[in-house]
Amino acid sequence: MEIPISNPFNEKKRPKLFVETVSIYKPAGPSAWAYSHHPHLAFFKGKYYAIWSNGKINEDDVGQRVLMAVSEDFLHWSEPQPLVDSRRGLHSDLVLTAAGFHQHGDTLVAYYGQYEYKPEQLENGARKAGDQGHMNTSLFAMATDDGSRWSEPADMRLPIISNHGPQRTQSGRLLISGNIMFPYSDDPAGLTGWNPSGIYPPDMSDTLCDDSESFWLVKERRGWPAGLCEGSFYQTDDGILHMLLRSSANRLWVTRSSDDGETWSNPRPTGFTDNNSKFHFGKLPDGTIYYVGTPDREPRGKRNPLVLSLSRDGMRFDRHFILKDEPCERRFPGMYKGGDYGYPHTLLHDGCLHVIYSVCKESVSAIRVPIETI
Repeated sequence: MEIPISNPFNEKKRPKLFVETVSIYKPAGPSAWAYSHHPHLAFFKGKYYAIWSNGKINEDDVGQRVLMAVSEDFLHWSEPQPLVDSRRGLHSDLVLTAAGFHQHGDTLVAYYGQYEYKPEQLENGARKAGDQGHMNTSLFAMATDDGSRWSEPADMRLPIISNHGPQRTQSGRLLISGNIMFPYSDDPAGLTGWNPSGIYPPDMSDTLCDDSESFWLVKERRGWPAGLCEGSFYQTDDGILHMLLRSSANRLWVTRSSDDGETWSNPRPTGFTDNNSKFHFGKLPDGTIYYVGTPDREPRGKRNPLVLSLSRDGMRFDRHFILKDEPCERRFPGMYKGGDYGYPHTLLHDGCLHVIYSVCKESVSAIRVPIETI
């Protein structure tokens, strides 16, 4: 049965917002760290901070690192430097994935996930095609009180590559959006006390991790017709948490929690279209729920246009604005690279909605638009 969350969307009938666009990172050549994805944005003590996953050639290949750039005005960005550089695992260099920010008081926390491939999934020091063979999936956090000096990575003891950084619920509880795991904590700093939760079978909890391989295992166990992953949630006035999930069927699915993230309903498909990509939900200052993503279903994988959709009740997203629709061209080869506007993350600051995204999984750009113009 389909859950009645919908986004009646017609690209030709939607206005295009005027946005400021900035380029944060663009690789110089095919061998100069030409893969970029999973970007996140924060504002802390007078500066913008951006992090993203950065690989040499291919998506999520060995040696992937996390880059960071900083800006005082959003328009001019520092030369990106590794927040976490490539490092060795048991069998090869690790795969590091940018996993978002969380700010509490005078502390900014940056998260990243890591895993490595089993030896049989490597060939000449690089990954083979496919997502099989992950091992030692884990989440780490680094904290700063001044934006320049960062703590050593702390193991969160969570077997997850989180989709976004921790997000507060109405009670102040922190919740991490994963693929099939949604850990929660009542530590406002987001560094301790994480409790397991999600939509995986309980008997898998001791051995399961949450990364780009494991959600397919849960799909098979649950008998779902589509793979579900890369969640983002919003909370309605009745206290219900709505975790929307990307699906391989080009429409979002939803699982809900009425106990502040401790348990979740069986996921169901919605009428919300999607181009098989990551997205981000949030709330504007007046309480309007927003979505930023690529809802156009065809052609699959194009991920264009990038759209802002609004809803008053969290059920019908019926106001749509085009944020970006210019065609993009991939410049360099690489495994699984493509899609014009990828994996957006949003930030509300100084009366503006900011959106950071990857371009063809190579470059990182961001836009901002005054909320009053929406």
